[in-house]
Amino acid sequence: MKFDEYQKQAETTDLGFENMGEVMRIHSYNVPEFIDKVLGLVGESGEFADKIKKIMRDKRGEFTDEERIAALKELGDVLWYVAEISAYLGTPMSELAKMNLEKLASRKARGTLVGAGDNR
Repeated sequence: MKFDEYQKQAETTDLGFENMGEVMRIHSYNVPEFIDKVLGLVGESGEFADKIKKIMRDKRGEFTDEERIAALKELGDVLWYVAEISAYLGTPMSELAKMNLEKLASRKARGTLVGAGDNR
């Protein structure tokens, strides 16, 4: 499946998104639905991290098939929130992915993949 196809299908399960017009999606970043998605991303990222932490702590990083699937389900929830936030910002996921790869390629070319800060 391609990023943009995923994003379109994800939109069909976003109850807040279907009630917003195109202009509102792109220009109203502080609407409750947008904030809900940002906080949801943080929450799901934490749930994913917590599953990984417990496997690292309790099982020395050895995943059972069930734990791997549970972790992937949480990671899928992270993906859903990324897709929705990108849509609220008026950007297809393919463009988001392209922008990210261009940023990373630039950092690699400049030898700044490691370090801190957005402007390296």
